[in-house]
Amino acid sequence: MPSWSAYIKANPGKVSYGHSGVGGTNHLIGELFKSVADIPDLRQIPYRGAGPAMTDLISGQIPMGIVGVQAQSLGFHRGGALKILAFTSEKPLAAAPDIPTVVSAGFPGIANASSYGILAPAGTPKVMIDKVAQASRALLSTKEYQQLMIDMGFEATPESDPEDFRRVLAADVALWSPIVKSLGLKLD
Repeated sequence: MPSWSAYIKANPGKVSYGHSGVGGTNHLIGELFKSVADIPDLRQIPYRGAGPAMTDLISGQIPMGIVGVQAQSLGFHRGGALKILAFTSEKPLAAAPDIPTVVSAGFPGIANASSYGILAPAGTPKVMIDKVAQASRALLSTKEYQQLMIDMGFEATPESDPEDFRRVLAADVALWSPIVKSLGLKLD
């Protein structure tokens, strides 16, 4: 068990984590971590966006934050303003291979990858979806765009197609539904 999670366990009720808002992925990851690590009294502090959460994290107002890793947070990590403890991905991030993953930190149950994709209204003709998918794959296949993505803390998946993305979204729903239900969250 990493020293940071051992510290949280040894100090029940004294550690909190900030996140970008109730019901968002960062909040759900925090709640999943609490469950998997068996730390039920880790308190959550919801913010109205990642910016305010990051500001309070860097200034020491909160001891821990669950935020998206992107160019900004990687820059703060490299500059010493904050320390990224682990990524929620299964494999190291290309932009920061020296930072551990939750798997290597001993928490494989919270490994997941944030997915970004292009969505269209239900009923969009397949020919249009195929055109957008083809253009997206072409862009994601260029070395320049792949490097831009890496520099921003993302990794491109040019081999993905609409069916792959549907499966990813279905897996996300299966992962997060029990946590959403346990928290009593509802769509507004």
